Amino acid sequence: MSEPRASASTPLRLLLASSEVHPYSKTGGLADMTGALGRALARAGHRVGIVKPLFRGVRERFPDLQRRDWRFDLPLGDRRVDAELWVHEPQPGLTVYFIGHGAYFDREGLYNENGVDYADNAERFIFFCKCVVHLARYLPWQPEVVHVHDWQTALVPLLLMHLRTREGWATAPRTCLTIHNLAYQGIFPGATYALTNLPWDYFRADCAEAYGQLNCLKAGIATADRLTTVSPRYAREILTEEFGEGLAWLLRRRQAHLRGILNGVDYEEWNTERNPHLPASYSVRDLSGKAVVKAALLREMGLPVEPPLPLFGSVTRLAEQKGLDILLPALHEMLAAPMRFVLLGSGDPGYAEALRRLQARYPDRVAVRIGFDAGLAHRIEAGCDFYLMPSRFEPCGLNQMYSLRYGTVPIVRAVGGLDDSVIDARESVARANGIKFHEYSAAALAHAIRKALVLYQHPDLLRRYQRNGMNADFSWDRTAAAYVEVYREACACGAAP
Repeated sequence: MSEPRASASTPLRLLLASSEVHPYSKTGGLADMTGALGRALARAGHRVGIVKPLFRGVRERFPDLQRRDWRFDLPLGDRRVDAELWVHEPQPGLTVYFIGHGAYFDREGLYNENGVDYADNAERFIFFCKCVVHLARYLPWQPEVVHVHDWQTALVPLLLMHLRTREGWATAPRTCLTIHNLAYQGIFPGATYALTNLPWDYFRADCAEAYGQLNCLKAGIATADRLTTVSPRYAREILTEEFGEGLAWLLRRRQAHLRGILNGVDYEEWNTERNPHLPASYSVRDLSGKAVVKAALLREMGLPVEPPLPLFGSVTRLAEQKGLDILLPALHEMLAAPMRFVLLGSGDPGYAEALRRLQARYPDRVAVRIGFDAGLAHRIEAGCDFYLMPSRFEPCGLNQMYSLRYGTVPIVRAVGGLDDSVIDARESVARANGIKFHEYSAAALAHAIRKALVLYQHPDLLRRYQRNGMNADFSWDRTAAAYVEVYREACACGAAP
């Protein structure tokens, strides 16, 4: 007997699961996405829960968290593990559920310390997945869809499918898995599969097994009712061997259930008129305040304000994926031209040292800050004329969308979400808001920088690019509506193959 299909206007009951959620814990864009999506879905009238681990420091920063009279007591291999449930209700219609287990989650880092992954990450997140499923089964409001994110929660679809097809839970929620970055798959020794307490026949090449190891993300891709990625271009790219990270064949098999949805931007935080991080306000109608922000940024970074030169900037993780291996030689070539460059980032010590050497060579042209500073990130996005994002691959990317809203022209490689969100003059002269290049090389990036230097010499044209970018709509309400379509499809579908 088929399940009843809700009308397009009926509010849904949704449980989102993620290892990190802004503002509670964050290492990157995953937290921004899950927090913003949950808030947008609740604003739209849906009943929304978000479940995440109770990491260190959350209770201190959010003293209004409440402990619920609910105790998890779940099998984990040949033993049982218990946990507490804590709750926060940040807005109407949205409840955040925290899984409290001190030994697993009360640690210095979320996944690692000093660059070394925790040895028990498989155990930690298999247990977390089981807690998500337990909540989905016993919450009084009975979610219809469980939306999981990345490898840390990717075993949830398999666990739910097993309960539906073999354990008699016919009304188990449907599932949606979002792949934020296919390169991170949660691969562990095959023996750790025993911690799932699932039958071993799921541990096969078209489900949870890969070359004798447990692959958490692969299990989710194989069993989720619907799959999404964080941009339409990336959804196409991961079907190819170049970007498929060894799973292109499985993704092609599930292609009919795969959709790319571009992430949104929280315009309450990323705005130019009511922003406590910016020393001046400006708008698409009056850009004059942007020059004030630029001058203040130059002074903050220890660079001269005069003579006026085009300012390029980047806020980035110092990693090869982000294009540092082509950015550094391109800058060495281009800094002979009249330009300045500022960067805020952390990551690979080798790239950090190379950037410091670049700053030492061009002390009046280059300023680098190693680390992270939220306020400075806003000022770089707003104060620069051009924003550099030469990623090797980029599932979505958010910084290019932040720079567009701030009237800073992005220079991007045409991959993933960068290609979806930035419009080059070759695509539309009237709507152009950025500069794209295609070949992954320092020469191609340097050529794009030269185009920016030419654009800077034409102030009227530059202002058109800036206004086009500021008028672009990447709001979360729009993105959330696309996810609701996917949830309704999942509710109406049969079980995953």
